[in-house]
Amino acid sequence: MSSTIARTAFRAAPRLRASPIPRRYASTVTEQEASKQALKAGAKRDPELYVLFAIMSGVFGLAGWHFSRSPTSSSSERNVAQAANSKPWEEHGGEGKYQYHPGGDPNAAPKDAPSALNVVIIPNVTLPKELHEQYNKWGKDGY
Repeated sequence: MSSTIARTAFRAAPRLRASPIPRRYASTVTEQEASKQALKAGAKRDPELYVLFAIMSGVFGLAGWHFSRSPTSSSSERNVAQAANSKPWEEHGGEGKYQYHPGGDPNAAPKDAPSALNVVIIPNVTLPKELHEQYNKWGKDGY
C-alpha cells in the first residue's frame, strides 16, 4: 500500500527540467581548431604512433587481402570420388556396402567403404582377469 502512495506522490510532484546538453556536432569553429591543434601536439609528443598506425594498417590490409582471396570455410571436408550406383539406399543403387574410388582416382577399381557402425578395436594387451574387470569401462553404466 505504501508503495502505491509513494508512486502517486512522485508522479504528482512537479518535475525540474535540466538544461539541454549541447551537441558535439554543433561545436564552434574555434573548438574544432583547438581539437586539431591538440591532435597535432599529441602526434609531436608521440611520433611512434605514426609507425604503429602504419604497421597496423598493413596488417589489417594483408589480412583483408588474404581472406578475400581464400576465405575460410565452415568445414574442412574434401570431396571423395564416389563409385557410380554404389549407394544402396537410392533408387537403382547397388547392393551391399557403399563404395568409393581409392585415392580419389575414378579410374581405380571401386572399394567397399569401412563401416561406421559395429567397429570394435581389440587392444593387444593381456591382463589378469581382476585387473581387466577393474579397469575395463567398456559397456558399463556411466561410460
